[in-house]
Amino acid sequence: MFFGSDDKPVSIVDAINSLPDSGVTIYALKALDFVVPGEWNNPTDFDALMRDVTGETDEEFLGEIKTKAIELYNDDSQGYQTAIKIFKMVDTADTALGAAAIADKIADSVGFLSFMKDLTPKADTVQSIDLAIKITAELLAFTKINGIPGDSFGDFVGALGNYAGESKMRMAGIVAFDGVLPLGPDFAELVMGKLQSLSVDKVEDNVVFKKMAQYIPGSGATDKLDFVKKAFEHTKGWVSNFQSENNINSEKIITNLSEYISLADTKLDYVAAFLDTSTSYFEHTGTQTVASRLIERAVNEI
Repeated sequence: MFFGSDDKPVSIVDAINSLPDSGVTIYALKALDFVVPGEWNNPTDFDALMRDVTGETDEEFLGEIKTKAIELYNDDSQGYQTAIKIFKMVDTADTALGAAAIADKIADSVGFLSFMKDLTPKADTVQSIDLAIKITAELLAFTKINGIPGDSFGDFVGALGNYAGESKMRMAGIVAFDGVLPLGPDFAELVMGKLQSLSVDKVEDNVVFKKMAQYIPGSGATDKLDFVKKAFEHTKGWVSNFQSENNINSEKIITNLSEYISLADTKLDYVAAFLDTSTSYFEHTGTQTVASRLIERAVNEI
């Protein structure tokens, strides 16, 4: 969506303006509103987002902010384009079903059972790798946006406590859709255990790892796996507390999802597989985060 065949970025304005305001991704995120009640209103219009972020109404000043934000995004020496690439890459690594394949088959009510035969839940080890890499991607995007070294684990974990809006919603998505549903309530411990016993050969075969490897610090697969382990190890405590404090459990997730998606008595791992292959919540909210941080910086630099 945001990078053409020549890998050149479209405007950050177009990136926001082209985000969907309905569909499976939006339904899934709305189901997590209990984690961020009223904080996420799915901004899909850059001008409206500027007014939201800044509280400004002066059109001339807003025009200056927009120009500066575009300038900052297009500056290759900044990390905003790379952050967008990272958010996008994690969501496009899985290609089994994809939102496009079902978009023309669903209307206001999203059916699920007809797609179940095409879904294969991931093994726990594969799901654990995917979740850990998603956390790593969040860390790397954070460092790119803020212009700090990629191994700034402490800064990242400290910043997680201040996450709000679309950023907090994204973490809720990781915990709910990539953690609780496919792996159960004790997913954080399970993932850590899987990572500690993981061989380099196993991770090298992982689709998401292959896609993300170019952005993960380290000279080879062993170094990169160690980085992923450290990223998750530093974040595990915050993730567990976030899950507990917000009472993110499978019953609540399924109940809320059922308001938008017909799930019947489907097993949790199949629901997780469906969401994994038919949503792009990471890229969607990641784009909104990059735009919001750009706007904030633009205001400060004018």
